[in-house]
Amino acid sequence: MELLSLSAVELGTAIREGRTTAVEAMEAVLARIEEKESLYNCYITVDRDGALSRAADVQRRIEAGELTGPLAGVPVAIKDNLCTEGLLTTCASKILENYVPTFSAEAVLNLERAGAVLIGKTNMDEFAMGSTTETSAYGVTRNPADPEHVPGGSSGGSAAAVASGECFFALGSDTGGSIRQPASFCGVVGMKPTYGTVSRYGLVAYGSSLDQIGPLSRTVEDCAVILEAIASHDVKDSTSVERQDTDFTSALVRDVKGMRIGIPRDYFGEGLDPEVRAAVLQAAELLKENGAVVEEFDLSLVDYAIPAYYTIAAAEASSNLERFDGIKYGYRAEAEGLHQMYKKTRSQGFGPEVKRRIMLGSFVLSSGYYDAYYLKALRVKAMIKGAFDEAFGKYNCILGPAAPTTAPRLGESLSDPIKMYLGDIYTIAVNLAGLPGICVPCGTDKKGLPIGLQLIGDCFREKDLIRAAYTYEQLRKEGK
Repeated sequence: MELLSLSAVELGTAIREGRTTAVEAMEAVLARIEEKESLYNCYITVDRDGALSRAADVQRRIEAGELTGPLAGVPVAIKDNLCTEGLLTTCASKILENYVPTFSAEAVLNLERAGAVLIGKTNMDEFAMGSTTETSAYGVTRNPADPEHVPGGSSGGSAAAVASGECFFALGSDTGGSIRQPASFCGVVGMKPTYGTVSRYGLVAYGSSLDQIGPLSRTVEDCAVILEAIASHDVKDSTSVERQDTDFTSALVRDVKGMRIGIPRDYFGEGLDPEVRAAVLQAAELLKENGAVVEEFDLSLVDYAIPAYYTIAAAEASSNLERFDGIKYGYRAEAEGLHQMYKKTRSQGFGPEVKRRIMLGSFVLSSGYYDAYYLKALRVKAMIKGAFDEAFGKYNCILGPAAPTTAPRLGESLSDPIKMYLGDIYTIAVNLAGLPGICVPCGTDKKGLPIGLQLIGDCFREKDLIRAAYTYEQLRKEGK
């Protein structure tokens, strides 16, 4: 049995049935990390000794009958903006280079309760600000499909780790597509749940009204099982929602008969790569052949999503990142006087992209510009939500690309920030409206780079997405 070829659910089953152990699985993952990490740079921190110790403890509990869930004993990687007690949490920034939290994020605790075993912390764009995992203070992550290309971002380390076999599944965070876009670029499954489904407690905030934690995995089945494990109501997070319908695995049904799927014409206009267009429309045709009702429609306001998103996200970032001042924790610059220390700490501790967004956010929140930019962006956000509400009056889910192109080459995007921002055009509206979205692989381009299909659902309708994504995945596997 080749352990690293198994999905998370398959591995969990093998461990429970005694065909392998949590320790053997962790040893296999650590050997793969040792072999591949110097090339891909998926991790910031690998807790080798701690991981083996945790795996041995979990194995004992499985054998004692204490842990019986599908993820018990399965090695997991965590994006480095999720706090982990006693383990370095840097957000890929120099300003947090020495920060070791005294608590763990609720999503991490939920995985530990399910018996998943933490390997370490994955690389990311600094403070989740970027679309390529090139703004990290710990070097770029490379795409396992082609190391000369980016893995996407900001959860690029998590997506690349899943794609390269350096973990069985991972957690990421999605502010404007930061799970779905790297899933598309790396050829894995990634899901952003409805806002409030997964507790944000312990997630280092970028845009508080947009951030949501979600899974990156090899299969839709894994994705549903992981989401079921991490979804919970949490009194420590005021935006957490108490849901009764979190049995997401019940939606793993290969059947889309009668499901109504809308394709926005606006998503297939100028700027979409022809190979991406062809692969996504071919996927839509496959669902149609198997009983889904697929039709085109106009989803208005797409052109306004990017300016609204970057105005709101930058404003929230400038407020959230105010706390990193060199006083309470993290990096502190040597300087004479308090104000000089503030200035030097933030100048030296933050990278160029983070500084750009802090300055933009401070500008749109400043006196005289608040009404003209920030309030207007909030009004547009409400209008975008209204447009989606209207669409979901007719359709169970919306189908489109996750990104306009396949993964760009390393260095291409950073030279043109506006072009990088435009790469989020198909994902950010989902965050603005608080909707769930899933990305599943749907082919490759002529260079062999993965293409991702995005399905968007109405609030709290993850099961529709899982059902459609699972059906498509099974049909593709069968070669239909």
